[in-house]
Amino acid sequence: MRLLGIDHVVLRVLDPAAMERFYVEVLGCAVERRQDEIGLVQLRAGAQLIDLVDVAGRLGRAGGPGPGKEGHNMDHLCLRVVDFEVEAARAHLEAQGVTVGDVGLRYGSTGEATSLYLSDPEGNGLELRA
Repeated sequence: MRLLGIDHVVLRVLDPAAMERFYVEVLGCAVERRQDEIGLVQLRAGAQLIDLVDVAGRLGRAGGPGPGKEGHNMDHLCLRVVDFEVEAARAHLEAQGVTVGDVGLRYGSTGEATSLYLSDPEGNGLELRA
């Protein structure tokens, strides 16, 4: 067995509409598929998917309480960005009302690269990198 890469990440969310708007309008994901009957929307992020699961929906209720100030459902998700220009990305994010955190050189799946940190509307950590 040899791993190829990440297929999808699942986020349990309190406000599915706000989270969808953020990932689609701010980060540029596209809605790939909806399964409203179970509380799931799947977003295309390049070759991978980000699944948003409504904590009030059938799938979400099975996972217990939703994310909050005392705990989250993950630490952070790192998204690779094509033609990544840090200052242009910072300006775009800040124009959308997003606070950009630490920027620096970090090691990831492709070696050292510059990345920046931010959070989505429910406090999930995101890292954007080349």
